[in-house]
Amino acid sequence: MERYVRTTELVDGFRQSAPYVNSHRGKVFVVMLSGEAIGQPGFKDIINDIALLNSLGIKVVLVYGARPQNNQAVDSAGLISKYHKRIRITDDSVLRTIKQVAGELMLDITARLSMSLGNTPMQGAQINVISGNFVIAQPLGVDEGVDYHHTGKVRRIDVQGIKRQLDSNGIVLLGPIAASVTGESFNLTAEEIATQVAIKLKADKMIGFAEGNGIQDENGEIIAELLPNDAEQIMLQLSEDADACSGEIAFLNAAITAARAGVPRCHLVSYQINGSLLQELFSRDGIGTQIVTEPAERLRSATISDIGGILDLIRPLEEQGLLVRRSREQLEMEIDHFVLIERDGLVIGCAALYPFESEQMGEFACLAVHPDYRDADRGQAMLRHIMLKARQRNYKQIFALTTRSIHWFMELGFRIGQVDELPSKKQALYNYQRNSKILVFDL
Repeated sequence: MERYVRTTELVDGFRQSAPYVNSHRGKVFVVMLSGEAIGQPGFKDIINDIALLNSLGIKVVLVYGARPQNNQAVDSAGLISKYHKRIRITDDSVLRTIKQVAGELMLDITARLSMSLGNTPMQGAQINVISGNFVIAQPLGVDEGVDYHHTGKVRRIDVQGIKRQLDSNGIVLLGPIAASVTGESFNLTAEEIATQVAIKLKADKMIGFAEGNGIQDENGEIIAELLPNDAEQIMLQLSEDADACSGEIAFLNAAITAARAGVPRCHLVSYQINGSLLQELFSRDGIGTQIVTEPAERLRSATISDIGGILDLIRPLEEQGLLVRRSREQLEMEIDHFVLIERDGLVIGCAALYPFESEQMGEFACLAVHPDYRDADRGQAMLRHIMLKARQRNYKQIFALTTRSIHWFMELGFRIGQVDELPSKKQALYNYQRNSKILVFDL
């Protein structure tokens, strides 16, 4: 009888999971495996579960961290880690130490994913694990006179390179050390890498592990689902709590950024509960907390009622000298030239197309995106919309004047232009002291 009950539970569980197996097949999941998770006794089971995702046709990018392992290695080497604004300063000695740690972890994870012994969950598995220079880094630089040395941030993601490996059914393994275009190595956080990879890949899910199984409410109950704004409030509360789990705070920060940039689901599960990853993904109610995307955005033409929102968006950039200052009165007269992206009543992006009909040209101007929403190519979306409008008006070219975003325009097909290529009215107004670069796109 007992055996019959166990068999029935197995069948019921398998039937319940079948719809999720079908819906997840072919999707891209970015799994963030913290150093704390790697250090747990159940680490091997987590790796087995990640391998199972691969066997079910899910495209997995695995990003591992090494914070506690780095701390231990640095201490063992007799080095002292210095911090500025809670960010590790990675000098040459520290970099040499943590490169060894990252390399060892990469080999250990690869070996675990390569296991195919009989009588284990990996029996018969043949998984290609691919690591490489998919993430290009750049230095954090100097802040308030403090040089971060080899501490860096993400500059670029080789999206197509990662996709090729995922399409070949491989698991892409990314660590916290990344190279730069100058051939240097930089220390990054796993949270930032996972977030940026999930955003750029347009991943279907980002998954993280922490000590607790999700985020708890004031009654100690797991919160199944959070919108980014609600998650942000909880993160701020946790940040003020000295006893709060740093892993939860780091995940919430990453998940909020990813969700606002369009990643539909970000899941947090426990590295202490065996099988929490599978329970979260393949059961009806899940087991952890997921951060879900907010209601869809809308790209539309601006109206007079949007003046206040546009001013709030562009004033900080005007004060930094990145945009030419516009008065409210000028905006009111030019509002028909503007398009914007609206999210829950908030203007999070704007741009303008100024017409020069006699020369069949248009100026792409006043591009601004809210700081919290700069990771999902919203600027490109507005540029494509304005290019469409320009073509509908039979313009031959559009141009832009910029002091900071030269490479962004060039990567999108613009070329460097000269002042004499501008419309005559624009030539007369060109500010040689500001010395803006002229970018031209031939339609």
